[in-house]
Amino acid sequence: MPAKPWPQGSIEDRVAFAIEEVRPAIQADGGDVALVGIEGATVQVSLQGACRHCAMANSTLTDFVA
Repeated sequence: MPAKPWPQGSIEDRVAFAIEEVRPAIQADGGDVALVGIEGATVQVSLQGACRHCAMANSTLTDFVA
């Protein structure tokens, strides 16, 4: 299945799209990801559920979400 095209809307729309793209994989491990805030070009997210205190949380954020 081809990847969905990135939305052309606001930064909020593009961030929401990105979160929805990675969410199923994170949920498959018993976790979730939530948007905390956007300030300029910086996006802050929070890992939740089983991913919150997982030893691989930093890798998930760097490799998967970023």
